[in-house]
Amino acid sequence: MTHPERRLIRVLEGETHSPPPIWLMRQAGRYLPEYRATRAEAGSFLDLCYNPALAAEVTLQPIRRYGFDAAILFSDILVIPDGLKRNVRFLEGHGPALDPIDEDGIAKLDPAPVLDHLGPVLETVRRLREALPPETTLLGFCGAPWTVATYMIAGHGTPDQAPARLFAYRYPQSFIRLLDLLADLSADYLVAQIDAGADAVQIFDSWAGVLGEDEFERFAIRPVARMVASIRARRPQARIIAFAKGAGLMLKTYRQKTGADAIGLDWTVPLGFARELQKDGPIQGNLDPMRVVAGGVSLREGVDAILDALGQGPLIFNLGHGITPQADPAVVAELVERVRGRAA
Repeated sequence: MTHPERRLIRVLEGETHSPPPIWLMRQAGRYLPEYRATRAEAGSFLDLCYNPALAAEVTLQPIRRYGFDAAILFSDILVIPDGLKRNVRFLEGHGPALDPIDEDGIAKLDPAPVLDHLGPVLETVRRLREALPPETTLLGFCGAPWTVATYMIAGHGTPDQAPARLFAYRYPQSFIRLLDLLADLSADYLVAQIDAGADAVQIFDSWAGVLGEDEFERFAIRPVARMVASIRARRPQARIIAFAKGAGLMLKTYRQKTGADAIGLDWTVPLGFARELQKDGPIQGNLDPMRVVAGGVSLREGVDAILDALGQGPLIFNLGHGITPQADPAVVAELVERVRGRAA
């Protein structure tokens, strides 16, 4: 049973709270000195993701510092390709790298060992639920099939994910096979996170914005809808946030077509459009992360604009994407104080 004081869950159920609950994407990260110290202790980034004690510690650090309404599991969207033996590694200054996959590689993928491989991540979830204050929501997450597939095909991130788009046009059957496999594995993974103690989950489609209208329907909406249906069939009370960065006008029907409880909005979504989306249910977002880096008047004006436009409906306050390493922890404290000081 969900703790009655977990306000974020209440918003996901359609309630309006003033001030709104707040958490930040990448709230456990390099802008915090305590994170950098723990990261150094862990060794590699993936070692940190698979060390339950250290992964739980970095998840808890921003909760101790800021008292956010939610803690989000510290992990990475590429742990599923790692479980699929795609040789995932993180290169300092260059980001993730994988062995690029082709049609033959997709046909040979073996999903059977993946959940066992992710056992340490699920242990982190269990530790977090025990360690968190009872009123704090615990969020699990995974990458959306499209976004994960883009990294698997190119072997790295590219500005417009052209390798994955080209592969999808040239080898449509193999590409859909990959998306379906990732959707089913990801749904199993999120169900396992819920069973381990996550109150709600978020699906990150960080590269949805590079897709055209037809491709968005087939590669972004359909796989996430498949995931949501699979999760709900097994865990009917599951609360799911779907974040399709850069989706623009295609967000108009994204919630209805995927079945998500709430949709995350990036900072480019106009507040007037966001208000229309909010009429259909909870939304999450959408402060520009650069306002947190700038601080001062820019921060205050950005926060106030969102609260003025969206604070009278079901809102989870967040950034429009992850907090950046340049952010000052003191400015993040000002952000939290500004949001929580604006009760209606």
